[in-house]
Amino acid sequence: PAIITAPPPDKLIVSGSYDIPFWVEIILGKYLYGQPTNRYLQDLNDQGLPVSPGTVAGGLQKISPLFTPLIEALYSKQMSEKLFHNDETRWEVFVDVKGKVGTRWYLWVTRSESVIFYCIDPSRSTAVPGAHFAGLQNSQVIIVCDRYSAYKKLARLSDAILLAYCWAHVRRDFINAATSFKKLAPWALQWKEFIGKLYHLNQQRLTQFKPDLPLTKQSDDFNQSHQALQELLQSMYTEAKEVVQQNKTDNIEAGRKETSLVGIKSSAEKKQIKVYQSLLNHWQGLTLFVNNPQVPLDNNSAENSIRNPVTGRKAYYGSGSIWSAELAAILFSILQTLVLWNINPRHWLSAYFKACAKNKGKAPKDIQSFIPWDMDDARKSLLSRPEPP
Repeated sequence: PAIITAPPPDKLIVSGSYDIPFWVEIILGKYLYGQPTNRYLQDLNDQGLPVSPGTVAGGLQKISPLFTPLIEALYSKQMSEKLFHNDETRWEVFVDVKGKVGTRWYLWVTRSESVIFYCIDPSRSTAVPGAHFAGLQNSQVIIVCDRYSAYKKLARLSDAILLAYCWAHVRRDFINAATSFKKLAPWALQWKEFIGKLYHLNQQRLTQFKPDLPLTKQSDDFNQSHQALQELLQSMYTEAKEVVQQNKTDNIEAGRKETSLVGIKSSAEKKQIKVYQSLLNHWQGLTLFVNNPQVPLDNNSAENSIRNPVTGRKAYYGSGSIWSAELAAILFSILQTLVLWNINPRHWLSAYFKACAKNKGKAPKDIQSFIPWDMDDARKSLLSRPEPP
């Protein structure tokens, strides 16, 4: 005689006390919805279900290796692509690191067509994007970015990388000039209209653009908008070049005068020349989109992608350890990539954790069914909907 019982349910953490739905709530609440974990724990406590913060921290540390094969697949996929958007923002990591003063680290984002990838690093140097792009699989890629010097150095060090600068940042230069000096407002607002027209003409030609054809074989409608775009850019370049050249001539003439006051310009004029000079310095990257219509005029994609982590940073300030900061970057990458593919993060995470639990708390041997670009249409359609009750 014996007592026969049903086998216990598979556990995500073999020795843990909490089931899969608990960890799904913890991860989505913090890393997708920007909610501090202590608020969720307070809510549980108010319902008579106390959970200690140490239990959550210890559980997350045990769960973190489950995501390693996924993040490796995301990185490999991204390195096979040709167009990237990059940005970075501060991220606090409250640990003492030898040789580093303060707790300010940086969260870097690289967005491509298929993947949104984040990494956390104590440095804001070129070494960070340099290490990320070391795995490039194409001989030539384009990175859309702002004018931060780390990206410029990266392009100098690698012949495979071309930089496309952001016109939204240029537009901001003119608006800042207008708000700083009232006398520059008419000039700055006129340039704001020029940039707006630039966006309009580019959008017009994109509606006629056929990616499978070279530029020389596009339609007449495309060529008409393309020509108008080039003419506008030429007029903008000519105006900036003439003003900067005239300034150089004035400075030379002033240097020949005995009176040191001759040729001194007002602060507003200096500001105007500075804006023009920056425009000319970055002109090659600002016009890269002309012969590469797949390149957008701005870096809004990267800035939009980093908005969700910034919301979390404002709510829970950052990370309390290096492992938790690295886990944050991994989960930001996975969850934002799922959103990019229109996959329901809750359904996907629950399904993935069930597969891990079935494999005795380890990552499944075959992760293909959890990778968006490897899924068949039926699987993708299933995971795009809420999980059935």
